[in-house]
Amino acid sequence: MIPILPAWTAEAAADAPREILVTGQKADAPPNATIDNPPATTVTIDAAKIATTVNAVSVEDALKYAPSLIIRKRSIGDNFAPIATRTSGLGGSARSLIYADGALLSALIGNNNGSASPKWNLVAPEEVASIDVLYGPFSAAYAGNSIGTVVNITTRMPDKLEAQATVLTNYQHHEQYNTVLDLPTGQASASIGNKFGPLSVLLTATHTVSNAQPIVYVTAASAPAATTGSIATFNRLGAAIRVLGAGDIDHHVEDTIKLKTAYDLTDGLRASYTLGLFLDSTRTRLDTVLRDAAGNPASTSGFNSGLYLRRQRHFSHAAALDGHSSAFDWKVIGTLYAYGKDSQASPTAALPGAFAGGAGTVQRQDGTGWWTLDAKAAWRSGDHVLSFGGHVDRYKLVTQTYATADWIGGVLGTRSAPLLGKTRTAALWVQDAWAFAPAFVLTLGARQEWWRAYGGFNQTTAANPGIAQPLRSADGFSPKATLEWRPAPAWSVKASFGQATRFPTVGELYQVTTVGTVLANPNPNLRPERARSGELALQYKDARGLVRLSLFDEVVKDALISQTGPLAVVQPNGSTLTATTSFVQNLDRTRARGVELAIDRRDFVPTVDFQGSVTYADAITSKDSVFPAAVGRLLPSVPHWKANAVLTWRPTPRVGLTAAARYSSRNFATLDNSDVFADTYQGFDTFFVVDLRATVKLTERIDAAIGIDNVNNNRYFLFHPFPQRSVTASLHWKL
Repeated sequence: MIPILPAWTAEAAADAPREILVTGQKADAPPNATIDNPPATTVTIDAAKIATTVNAVSVEDALKYAPSLIIRKRSIGDNFAPIATRTSGLGGSARSLIYADGALLSALIGNNNGSASPKWNLVAPEEVASIDVLYGPFSAAYAGNSIGTVVNITTRMPDKLEAQATVLTNYQHHEQYNTVLDLPTGQASASIGNKFGPLSVLLTATHTVSNAQPIVYVTAASAPAATTGSIATFNRLGAAIRVLGAGDIDHHVEDTIKLKTAYDLTDGLRASYTLGLFLDSTRTRLDTVLRDAAGNPASTSGFNSGLYLRRQRHFSHAAALDGHSSAFDWKVIGTLYAYGKDSQASPTAALPGAFAGGAGTVQRQDGTGWWTLDAKAAWRSGDHVLSFGGHVDRYKLVTQTYATADWIGGVLGTRSAPLLGKTRTAALWVQDAWAFAPAFVLTLGARQEWWRAYGGFNQTTAANPGIAQPLRSADGFSPKATLEWRPAPAWSVKASFGQATRFPTVGELYQVTTVGTVLANPNPNLRPERARSGELALQYKDARGLVRLSLFDEVVKDALISQTGPLAVVQPNGSTLTATTSFVQNLDRTRARGVELAIDRRDFVPTVDFQGSVTYADAITSKDSVFPAAVGRLLPSVPHWKANAVLTWRPTPRVGLTAAARYSSRNFATLDNSDVFADTYQGFDTFFVVDLRATVKLTERIDAAIGIDNVNNNRYFLFHPFPQRSVTASLHWKL
């Protein structure tokens, strides 16, 4: 009979029903880190692998070479870095769940690649013990937001006095559309911790000052009158345009401070608390290529949106109590994420005068945030591991825009276009892993969820009295099943099925849509999207690594996607007209199927490790009654092909040399794939990027690393321009 005890990260048995793609030093995780015993295909990346192979400046970099994933990190300091998965694109942030030690980092206040992106900045790369990536909604322990992936980050705690510090520098030279920039970045981080009997304490801090390449380019159908210097090109639809210059050239100053504590009440009972503080001060600048008749720089109102000041002060709290014994493990954890201060100010006054101040707007999100509460347990008896739990959460979105006479530091004036709303979800789940016969494990699970949206309010103009949106409620039942067969010790065949219900986020329900110069109220009656997912995985694993082949299939009904359709718009005079615009709607059905090959072999040849993956996906709209032109077309930002490869040579125990490559085939921004021109701002291009990294252990206490990302200097767009060739060097000291 195959044992089916949960496969603890710190002590995974060779025959445990969990797979590890990236091998190396095992993480120091608490013994109930996998209390939910997930049956899904899992990739584990440990701290040693990250340090050796990845030029990691922030924690999301650690996932750069994970199978099928693309992280949209546009620059160092980018706060908006969602994940694209096997079947979902970069605009589907609510289709993934990101956790750090059980605290939710996913911002499920929306489903986009902007404000709803994960809060990666609360974890530093040096903190990480391991990262587990789960593929597909096959575990009952996770909400329907797991349609794409679940990422569980486990950080370390000290067992003795420890201290470490890292200094890092990065340099990028950017040239595009006659904008030429030298972009240095510096980062310093440090931590100190100790264990005082039953009490463990760790304090970490990271300070980053970064300069990014342009995030936007200002374009127009024709060059402004009496100017020279604009650049002829095409937009993504193939129409001729002129590039007038660059905007949103970010200068970030960011700080993350975190205090982690843990107290062992008894041998099997631990209490822990983590406090995190994130501070961001971002100021952008512009670079115009236009010149007036006298040869002086010129600009248009189109540059205004790329000029802003952003200030953020966010807090994170997590308190947990967990216990374990030979037969029973349990954990209760509550988390809170609060936007203490969040503002972005932009000018409406004409440039260049607006550089010094003048009229503008300030958008505030103070008061936005969420809290979660989870209780879960696992009971082991004979051939069964029975896991079960409950979950409650609440998300609150507060977005308010104010006019101001001085956008740089003026007093707030009239409020306009507030977006207010809340959602709440409660859930119960149960899952049983049963070794019913030699070499067979059957895992059956189910999750029942109850959802409510309330407090919705929209006001499109200061003169409009606004609309109180209706109360909404829905529920969902999600069954799960996985059957694993182990015909031989090194071989595994696993078939998984999962249904998932993903409820609308508060941002999807209550966001405001712009139609020309008029703001329109959204659709507050969106239905949950319901996914049916399946995977068949064949794996060979021995002491040197594994090879896995996965076939996957997903059908989503009522998919929540922004698409073009008719919308009733209330005019300033009170009349209503129907306009055609893009906004979040329930798309009848999408279908995604494909195959993923993942390989990880240590000592592929002596002293050389190889890790790589290739994914083919055919993700299409299969039914769309509102926009029939989308049927049969690829879903936005889900390409047919994704691949990566990592080769590491260890010529001596103190030296590691890594070469890596990342590839994505052509993908699209629009549902009907009408964006035919990819190599342009707002296009979605093919990319092939080569990265290099060298690490050297100088002494027992000091490590050095130098690396080059995008060594081939591929200038590609995923809507925004992505980093060109950049060099990173770091020095790490530990006590």
